[in-house]
Amino acid sequence: MNKHASDLPLTLDQQRAKYAWRRVEWAASKNRIKEYTNLAKSTASLVMNSGLMQTLAFLRSKNQPEHKLLLNDLCEWLECALGGIDLKNGKSFPKKDAQFKEVMEALYNSSPDLYMRANSEIMALFRWLRQLADARKSIDSQNSTGETGK
Repeated sequence: MNKHASDLPLTLDQQRAKYAWRRVEWAASKNRIKEYTNLAKSTASLVMNSGLMQTLAFLRSKNQPEHKLLLNDLCEWLECALGGIDLKNGKSFPKKDAQFKEVMEALYNSSPDLYMRANSEIMALFRWLRQLADARKSIDSQNSTGETGK
């Protein structure tokens, strides 16, 4: 039986791309795409250098809209990617409406394997966020200067 492409389930990478695009579009709708793009680019390095939990704490400590937006996006993605997975203490990773506190508790209660998976998920998401945010920022800049991109 032939299946249409729309009938096939999305790969995890396609899910990341879809999620990242929705978040980038949201940032653009709030006129924060430039700040969001710059933050997404720099925060990926922060995860690599300082660690995931330290990065989430850094974002939480800032009082700028783009920091709050990115923190929410990362927590939401972790719940999408890891929600319901058993932690080593008999609890499970939050599935819905995870906030900073719940995600941090889940991360510090998780097994080393799950923590590494969470870190890998965030880095994979950042690859999409950085590229799509940059592309969206470019679209906005072309539209503001009247260029057609042809």
